[in-house]
Amino acid sequence: MGAGHAHKLYRHGHSPVHGLPPHTKLAAVFAFVVVVVSTPREAMWAFALYAVLLGVVAFVARVPAAFLLRRLLIEVPFVAFAVLMPFVAEGERVEVLGLSLSVNGLWGAWNVLAKGTLGVAASVLLAATTELRELLLGLQRLKLPPLLVQIASFMIRYGDVITDEMRRMRIARESRGFEARGVRHWGVLAKSAGALFIRSYERGERVHLAMLSRGYAGSMPVIDEVTASRAQWSYALALPGAALAVCLLGWTL
Repeated sequence: MGAGHAHKLYRHGHSPVHGLPPHTKLAAVFAFVVVVVSTPREAMWAFALYAVLLGVVAFVARVPAAFLLRRLLIEVPFVAFAVLMPFVAEGERVEVLGLSLSVNGLWGAWNVLAKGTLGVAASVLLAATTELRELLLGLQRLKLPPLLVQIASFMIRYGDVITDEMRRMRIARESRGFEARGVRHWGVLAKSAGALFIRSYERGERVHLAMLSRGYAGSMPVIDEVTASRAQWSYALALPGAALAVCLLGWTL
């Protein structure tokens, strides 16, 4: 797994949430999302309580609201899709501000917005309190297929390598006075993309040969054995546990 690998979503801190083992946080977020998705859409008050629960987690993790809201912008395409649903869905219609909207479409839009926003917020909190290397160790601890964990690890590392290579190629083009201003410059960009692919492929071959020379036989060595105590599991599962109680009330009330 190598050394630590920070990412833009991560917010360094020393809160109780940061200190939890990564696999406990992964399990907690997964269980929370499952509970949220299982909640009936008509129980609007339940989704408000879920938001309060996430707010408590953000407060304990010392994640500012502005930080969380900026990261939630990733769901803008889903919001646009949800906004269109009342206009294109069929079924019973209702007048809202002079607009004829579908009742089923309104419920569907609310369902997508509420559950999608809560799921994204939970994922952002997970990313904000857990480094990528720890996430990979957590997935490994949760017995995810080792090959998938390795692929994810290599994708993260080579993503930065390729990005850095693209930056150097861009600087090289600009140092020679090149600026892409129209279609006639697409050929140069296409050649750069081809060169980037060849360099990336060659680097991947060299790294693979280096791994084989060091005894790689299809599995990565476990450097850190991540464990969790019963108290840590209880602390992490407090969020999905409280959400499950809310979900059950939503089905019974």
